[in-house]
This record gives sequence, structure tokens and C-alpha cells, in this order.
Amino acid sequence: MTTNENIISSIRLDKFFPLIFVFLWSSAFITGKVIVADSSPIAALCFRFTIVSIGFLFFVLITKQKIVHSFSEISKAMSTGILFHGIYLGGCWFALSKGVPAGIVALIVTLQPILTALLAGPLLGEQVTWRQWIGICLGFGGTLLVLGLNAFDEFPVIGLVASIVALIAITAGTLWQKKLSMNLPLSTNNFYQSLGAGVFLLIASLLFEDVFIHFTTNFILAMAWQVIAVSFGAFTILMYLIKTGSASKTSTLFFLIPPVSVMMGWLFVDEILTSYDVVGLCIATFGVYIATRKESDLNSQKV
Repeated sequence: MTTNENIISSIRLDKFFPLIFVFLWSSAFITGKVIVADSSPIAALCFRFTIVSIGFLFFVLITKQKIVHSFSEISKAMSTGILFHGIYLGGCWFALSKGVPAGIVALIVTLQPILTALLAGPLLGEQVTWRQWIGICLGFGGTLLVLGLNAFDEFPVIGLVASIVALIAITAGTLWQKKLSMNLPLSTNNFYQSLGAGVFLLIASLLFEDVFIHFTTNFILAMAWQVIAVSFGAFTILMYLIKTGSASKTSTLFFLIPPVSVMMGWLFVDEILTSYDVVGLCIATFGVYIATRKESDLNSQKV
């Protein structure tokens, strides 16, 4: 193999997946805020994952993948979908609908990498290195700097509870997904996850909220982005990253979500961006870089 071929083969698309994931996932907080302004949160999520499950089903059928699998594999995928899409997103969107700022919700969920790192050892047998712990601390510190130390002064208690439930759900979902090491193809797995979430959200919506959806232009555009970019794009990338990397390293990417959300708010909805936000984003980015960089890459720089 020539030198040029070696260079080309080393440039893999999946190296850009973490960057793409952070961008798409961060956008979900802004578009989610738009959606809950015109709908009840759980009903909107149910609507979203009904569309998503149909989309994944069509893809599986068109590509002639096996759709019928063992009850064990299907139940694993659906339970993961309930944790990720049902409880995690349900908690986040419910908190947003109660007036909790998107940044506060994002900060609470940002505790997920710390919980994942603490639990990945005893539950998955993963070793969290000192370098990863440094990255985790820098990431959380940078996020705090962006959102401000007084961010928790005023917010609805019920929104706080919903955000904490969301935090627990996404932590459990990350560990559960990694521990199960599912054998389903990625698109089939995503179909059953979306189906499980849709059924769960339908029941939850009918039991716990006054259902309403106003199909305004803002709602339609924001929902289209959530379905195409976030559900089909970001979540598929997340499942790939969890499957191919360690749970603790993958979860560290979530430290970038609140700072990037703040940046996107400044760019797209005229929110204020301060010098603290910029410094915090840089610190969080450096923390993620330290925690997720391969040891071989670091050793190569020492040569």
C-alpha cells in the first residue's frame, strides 16, 4: 500500500461522528423548547417516535434486513428505547414545558458522564483512568462556567425532579446498552427502540397530561429537525459510539452539549454570549479531548 493510500485509509468518516453528534444533540434543546410551546411534551414525543419508528421500519424492509428476532433481543432493544427516548427525553421536555431553562436541564443531564464513569467499573468492568477523571472534572467545570454558578437560584421543583429522572434514565440507558452488547443490526435495533418508546410515551401521555398539539409552522419545522437530524442522525451515531467505544469515554461527549447549546442560542436565537461562555466552552472541549483521546495517540506524540 502506498503512502497516499495509507493516508486516505487513515481518514475515516467515523472520526467525525463525535463532532456531528455533539452538534445535532445540542440542537435538540433549542428545537425542543420550540416544540413544547405548541404542544404537550409527552404527546409531542409520542408523535415524534411514531414517525421515527415508521421510518426505521421502512428502511429495514427496503434493505431486506431481518425484522423478526428473538423475544429476548427485541425486549432488550425496546427497554433501552424506553430509557433513552421515553424517560430521558420525557423528563427533559417536561422540565422545559414547566419553565426550566434549557441550560439548567442540560447542566443536570451533564452529570451523566460522572455517574457513568462511577458505575462503568463495577457494572461493566471498565477501568476509568486518571486521565479520563481529569477530563471529566474539566468538562464539568467548563460547563458550570458557561451556565453560571447562580443558575439554580430560581426554577420549578417539579422541573428539577423531571431533569434528575432524565439524568438517571440516560445513565442507565448508556450502561444497559453497553452491557447487553446487542446483536441486532443498528437500524433494526433503532426501530425497536423507537417502537418501545412510542408505546411507552402514548400510555404516559394519556395518563399524565392534557394532550394537545398545535401544528404551527414552528412546530412542524422543529419536529422535522428532531425526527431527521436528532432521531435518525444523532441517536444512530450515539448507538454506534457506545457499541464501538467505552461507555465512560462516549458519555464524556455530553459535557459539550450545554456549552454548544449556548453557542447555538447565540447564533440562531440572539441569546447573550459572554466571555465566560467562550472560556467555559474551551475548558469543556479540552476536558473531552483528554478523556476521549486514545492512549496510542498520546504515546505517538512522545516519540
